[in-house]
Amino acid sequence: MIKILFVCHGNICRSPMAEYVLKDMVRKLGMEDAFEIDSAATSREEIGNGVHPGTRRKLKEAGIPCGNHRARQMTRADYDHYDYLIGMEQWNLRNMYRIAGVGPEEDTPKKIWRLLDFGSRPRDIADPWYTGNFEETYEDVMEGCRALLQKILRKN
Repeated sequence: MIKILFVCHGNICRSPMAEYVLKDMVRKLGMEDAFEIDSAATSREEIGNGVHPGTRRKLKEAGIPCGNHRARQMTRADYDHYDYLIGMEQWNLRNMYRIAGVGPEEDTPKKIWRLLDFGSRPRDIADPWYTGNFEETYEDVMEGCRALLQKILRKN
């Protein structure tokens, strides 16, 4: 089983969007049983809160089911459990390393990544909490999830 944890600042916009996008992709491939996909935050600000209405709206427009996710904070145990811990931006990665208790040079299994590092144009995914642009975030998340899934399928 391939275990993936998407991580952003609050776990209400970008990371749950990526979680549900990738779950939809693997479901359409008939591979749900081969994956464990979840999401978490680097901060405690939104703990217990549901998916942001803008993310829900965008996923609904795209025909992607959105579950009853509640924000939670990433833990050290997540680093041990998941194969891939995927942040949305450089600040997420910095905080993910801190929470995991490892530095980039100590992440020897190379578990911590930025989502768009898998694509052809590595970059951060802007936070729609601040930009209000859920469409742009969705396009970036789709690009990153497609590239991540291609990498995983080639590897396995």
